[in-house]
Amino acid sequence: MATPRAESPRAALVRAGVLDTDRGLAFVEELGDWAPGLVRCLAKAPDPDQALLTLTRLREVMDDQQRTAVADVLGTCDVRVHRLIAVVGASAAFGDHLVKHPQSWVEVVNAELDPADVVRADMVAAVEGVLPATGGAPEAAYDALRVAYDRRVCRIAAIDLTSDPFEALPAVAEALAEAAGAALEAAHRIAAARVADSDQVRLAVIAMGKTGGRELNYISDVDVIFVAEPAPGVPEPDAMRIGAEVASELMRACSIRTAEGSLWQVDAALRPEGKAGPLVRSVENHRYYYERWASTWEFQALLKARPVAGDPEVGQAYLDAVQPFVWQASSRDNFVSDAQAMRRRVEQLLPPGEAERELKLGKGGLRDIEFSVQLLQMVHGRTDPRLRVRSTLSGLESLSRGGYVGRTDAHDLDDAYRVLRVLEHRIQMWRMKRTHLMPVAEHDLRRLGRAVGFTADPVGQVQTLRAEESRKARRLHERLFYRPLLSAVARLTDDDARLTTQDAEQRLAALGYRDPAGAMRHIEALTVGVSRRAAIQRTLLPVLLRRFADEADPDMGLLAFRKVSDALGSTHWYLKMLRDEGGAADILARVLASSRYVGGLIERAPSTVAMFGDTDALRPRPRPEITESMHVAVERHRGDDQEAVTAVRTIRRAELIRIATADLAGRLELLDIEDGLTDLTAATLQAVLDVAIRAAQRAQGTIVTRVAIIGMGRLGGGETGYSSDADVLFVHDPLPGVDAQLAQSQAERIVTEVRRWLSGAGPDPALGIDADLRPEGRSGPLVRTLESYAAYYARWSEGWEAQALLRATPVAGDADLGQRFIALIDPLRYPADGISASAIRQIRLLKARVEAERIPRGGDPLTHLKLGRGGLSDVEWTVQLMQLRYAGQFPQIRNPATITPLHAMVDCDLISAENAEALEQSWTMATRIRNASVLWRGRAVDSLPSDIVDANGIASVLGMGQGAGEMLRNDYLRMARRARGVMEREFYEHDPDAGRDREPTR
Repeated sequence: MATPRAESPRAALVRAGVLDTDRGLAFVEELGDWAPGLVRCLAKAPDPDQALLTLTRLREVMDDQQRTAVADVLGTCDVRVHRLIAVVGASAAFGDHLVKHPQSWVEVVNAELDPADVVRADMVAAVEGVLPATGGAPEAAYDALRVAYDRRVCRIAAIDLTSDPFEALPAVAEALAEAAGAALEAAHRIAAARVADSDQVRLAVIAMGKTGGRELNYISDVDVIFVAEPAPGVPEPDAMRIGAEVASELMRACSIRTAEGSLWQVDAALRPEGKAGPLVRSVENHRYYYERWASTWEFQALLKARPVAGDPEVGQAYLDAVQPFVWQASSRDNFVSDAQAMRRRVEQLLPPGEAERELKLGKGGLRDIEFSVQLLQMVHGRTDPRLRVRSTLSGLESLSRGGYVGRTDAHDLDDAYRVLRVLEHRIQMWRMKRTHLMPVAEHDLRRLGRAVGFTADPVGQVQTLRAEESRKARRLHERLFYRPLLSAVARLTDDDARLTTQDAEQRLAALGYRDPAGAMRHIEALTVGVSRRAAIQRTLLPVLLRRFADEADPDMGLLAFRKVSDALGSTHWYLKMLRDEGGAADILARVLASSRYVGGLIERAPSTVAMFGDTDALRPRPRPEITESMHVAVERHRGDDQEAVTAVRTIRRAELIRIATADLAGRLELLDIEDGLTDLTAATLQAVLDVAIRAAQRAQGTIVTRVAIIGMGRLGGGETGYSSDADVLFVHDPLPGVDAQLAQSQAERIVTEVRRWLSGAGPDPALGIDADLRPEGRSGPLVRTLESYAAYYARWSEGWEAQALLRATPVAGDADLGQRFIALIDPLRYPADGISASAIRQIRLLKARVEAERIPRGGDPLTHLKLGRGGLSDVEWTVQLMQLRYAGQFPQIRNPATITPLHAMVDCDLISAENAEALEQSWTMATRIRNASVLWRGRAVDSLPSDIVDANGIASVLGMGQGAGEMLRNDYLRMARRARGVMEREFYEHDPDAGRDREPTR
């Protein structure tokens, strides 16, 4: 029988996971009598190559006695060896500490998690013997503190790395927090010794964040609040001054870098007023601030507050004073929206290239879990003291025991939190650097995978683990907050949380629903029963309730959703689309909870939501496509003109829903919206004009004149908004030999029918036809022949009419007639030599009169979007005056829009790029606000809303997030002020006699 051949040293290293075997063999040779036991156990190291390197360095700095002791331990290959190899193989930083302090290896191999009082006594004792005399040099104490702290963290890591990391996480995180608290106590002793008269103040250090919650990372800023009380007989101002000196010295003791490195930054930014506020306050001063001035997020932060250093009585007095505020915070107005806004701000600050790698702040990260648990604690902790715990896992457990979170959901979230925290810990260990980013380099991922126990394909397994747990965490919001709401009204599984009706209404109120009882009725109507429809709704509603709550009016969204669901009933495609097409439910929730305009249209045509399931369908259709659809609809109703018009307006309604939904979903730029709405208006005018011509032919037997519709104003400029009327001119051209009076009569009949059919009630919003820009205004005929227009403009035309004609564009009817009209007016609106000084003065006087007379009485000229200072009128009149003056010389600026010719004016050196940008920004902002106001309220507004609810709603439609109404107002006023300054220079101040010879501005 053959004897097995002994394994070669290289093969043993390969089996242990060493990558650089040549280097590894050299290390093995240097390790001498350490090598046999070491190689046998090396596979336990997260990074075997690093373990060999560090142990070789460690052997070099040890004396003979230490080397022999290590060799004896390595020969056992027991848990002590595993601790040493795991620590040096998981962390280059820990290895550096051991090489610098080789005696610490004993503490690593014999590590235990000591009680908090032992840790504190150990840390304080380390600095007591080297405390400086008052004002003396503190370097020795700083170094002693660092060495003691690093020894303690190495011991914690040794336990962590040789245990089940996910089971050990709470104990490890608590041990790290206690070590930080002990370090703060030792730093306080150093600071007190450094500051004269420190005995005149009783200072307490309140740990916040993860330190306060006893769930600290390996390396993190330590968040604190300092609170102080005077010693007996000491005036409070003096005590606060001395307390601030002690606090500053404490922070310095922890953060300053010495020969032994540094601990971490002590961050006091969570104190009242943040960095702008005093570093130290009394208990009463804190209580006063939280009672009157604190924001919602400050109460959320206080949930984890815990005294950790300094005077314990002052620390307890602080807790007694502020804790009641924490548990009443959820009754504040906008409680959840404020908290959500803070969460969104954090996400927005993430660099785009790092967001997907963020374990803490990214979507599906630790902050999502912590945020949700804290919010639920604060909502239900008002009435249930069992929820008033500090740590995330304890909070989750108490929520589950209390029935606020389902058992299965709590278990899943507990798993996700543990996994993400362990990954974070292992990543931080390597260099003891503050980071929350998943690595990208393969060797870093390999070490990370091995550090959490993966030996086969550690890279693939750790990436899969992280992705799975992040996806689980990403689903937590609707699961934790919204599915338990269904338990109050619907039959759910035993694993679901059981809320009473009162609990559910309390949660809905905290989440921003103004009528929680009404919301509960809608939830019940949608989910109760054993039908397939109710079962699907029970799956959908947690997602939809969350999405409604993310928008400006969740009550409106839920009510509209119920109406749509009731109308569509058991329609097979509706619930299937919302369940299976993930984006459809999000879009529907966004639309229904943020737009009365679209919600109203959908309620009258519920089947239009089918387009939400098709990504390609949510884009404006081109004019030829809409025109063809309307033409087919008109042909289907040849015998009934009213039905034909209704069919056209039904198509218009669907297209308005399509454009507005794509707008709300953030898929369109302003130009896309304007083009889409302009094309839709033009196609509608054409279709209804065709019906009117058909009706005239049926009534009179023949058509005796051609008709064209000329778009004016925003329609002619291709800048149509949701609330825009159709400003038009009607022109007709009698056929040869036709009696002029007969032709005029027929043309008037046709255009009158167009106006009547489009302005009356119908399936879509009425389309007002405004022809007031015609010659002689309202007193003139509604429609004229081309020759009549020519005669009028030749004899009577005024400057303002030429200005209005700048936006004239044929939009419907006879194309040849439309082009002949344009040829007629071009010399008038683009005069070869510009306009006269008197015409410029006339336009300026008219503009001033409009500003003075047309803003409603009591209206604010600063906030009127159309006629106010820096508003739409300022920008448009500035551009149009330049066109009248210079379009004869510069054909590039002949365009009926506002922004397109403005860009051309920059290219022609007629206005500086900076001034043009100011005009464009204000005009664009005002236009977007007007559009958003229609979507939000269902009707247009001419001014910035004074009502904060409307302001917040409009800001939400614009994608600015919840509660951004004040930001919207400030942004617009800033842009409008800048535009007004440009307008006053460009419109009023330039010498009109300079004419087309004006010097370029650049």
